[in-house]
Amino acid sequence: MRIQDQENYRQEYYNEALRYMQNAEEELKSAKKEGKYYQDDKYVKTACGTAYNGVLKALDGLFLLRGFKKPKNRRSIEFYRDHLAKFDKKMLNELNTAYNVLHLDGYYDGITSVKIIQGGFDVAYDIIERIKPASA
Repeated sequence: MRIQDQENYRQEYYNEALRYMQNAEEELKSAKKEGKYYQDDKYVKTACGTAYNGVLKALDGLFLLRGFKKPKNRRSIEFYRDHLAKFDKKMLNELNTAYNVLHLDGYYDGITSVKIIQGGFDVAYDIIERIKPASA
């Protein structure tokens, strides 16, 4: 893959992942923070699901740049873990945190702790920043 093609893919996936995160941040505002907790778990769940999908979008871009073929069927957390284990253990830890906080605790369980949800969002941004193009 040519360097310009790599940069274009990087830009495309980075922008898309950030768009997911911006949407998630907007949704989280609707949850109305009061003290240490969000007041409406419906919005927290939606925000966490959207943020987690932003993480997956960034990882899809990273895998494409690394030469992994995109599977035709739905990807599981094991798919992402297996691929990251091959080249980036730190990002694997970040993925596990994003998965646990955003996908399981936030999206499925509806946890409303501001600190915990913000920690998940911080990790999501850390992962997304790893694919940031040089021009951004």
